[in-house]
Amino acid sequence: MANADTFLVNKTDFASTKLAPIDASVLANVEAGEVLLKVDRFALTANNITYAALGDKLQYWKFFPGEENFGVIPVWGFAEVLLSKCDGIEVGERFYGYYPMASHLKVVAEKVTKYNFMDGAAHRQGLAHIYNQYTRTSSDPLYTQDSEALQMLLRPLFTTSFLLDDFFNENAFFNANTIVLTSASSKTALGLAFLLNHNRKSSNQDIKIIGLTSSGNLDFVKGLGIYDEVLEYSQVSQLDQTQSTVTVDFAGNSELMVALHGHLNGQLQYSCMVGVSHWDQQTQLPKDLAGPKPIMFFAPSQAQKRLKEWGPEKFQQIFAGCWIEFNKFVKSWMQVEGAAGEEAVTQVYQQVLAGRSQPNVGHCLSLWTEDKT
Repeated sequence: MANADTFLVNKTDFASTKLAPIDASVLANVEAGEVLLKVDRFALTANNITYAALGDKLQYWKFFPGEENFGVIPVWGFAEVLLSKCDGIEVGERFYGYYPMASHLKVVAEKVTKYNFMDGAAHRQGLAHIYNQYTRTSSDPLYTQDSEALQMLLRPLFTTSFLLDDFFNENAFFNANTIVLTSASSKTALGLAFLLNHNRKSSNQDIKIIGLTSSGNLDFVKGLGIYDEVLEYSQVSQLDQTQSTVTVDFAGNSELMVALHGHLNGQLQYSCMVGVSHWDQQTQLPKDLAGPKPIMFFAPSQAQKRLKEWGPEKFQQIFAGCWIEFNKFVKSWMQVEGAAGEEAVTQVYQQVLAGRSQPNVGHCLSLWTEDKT
């Protein structure tokens, strides 16, 4: 098979990449229970860089094994069934889910339903359930063909936003009246700010939403109208020290964390870590960091908790309502850009890695040169 490749990233030097060919005989040899998927299109955002930065700590490198010191960054996208030896999955069907930056993925399809299936491959056992599930577009209530780009770009990020909003509401914002979001232009932060703003009327607590961002993104973030206040990173000292506060860190910038904790100190009720969009500025936090110890938020854990408590149907219903409203908001400013082929994918990857991607742009990529985004 032509065009069978995997995009590999050096685990210790993310700027170092290479394309590794996939053995055509491995693809052609589909055994009982297996399904071969053609990875059609996938999104690339700062969230995927977080997967790399936390690859060892949160086991992201394990989903799609690479070679030696090179790993495969997981991405969200769509794929079509090329070959199937699994009852209930037909050639030509389309699935949304968690894929490698590659042209193909072979899975061991288990727990097949009219809605989805699970990849039961041995190396994925013990990994987060939510990442091993593949959803049929034909029965997905959130799917429309013309919204594929927004779905792969924002659905996984907005799911994290949704779960963060639920987590903080469940915990009454730890008795704080102010929430500070770093990397305020990142799509996950925007999703959370949107929900906090949108749900003010139904929330038991009217919390002030403050965004911290770079000077270059300041006007864009302010213009969205979902933050009550937007400051540059250099203006941390302007945060009101008299207000009880929680922070949600999407940046992963250790220097910024030290500044926030030091400034807010006695009024900081909870410090939540989510992403590392500033992955190149991440160092070990000092042991004598002021205020509460930062706690990493792992979205799949909150998702499993709610799925167990609410059940899948209620979870999907609540999420769908929020997703529809967020889509209306996003369509007013999001610009989708497509790119296809090894050279184009590499170029966009380096751009996102270096933090040069504009906050109003979403990248949808394909290693297949005939991609038509």
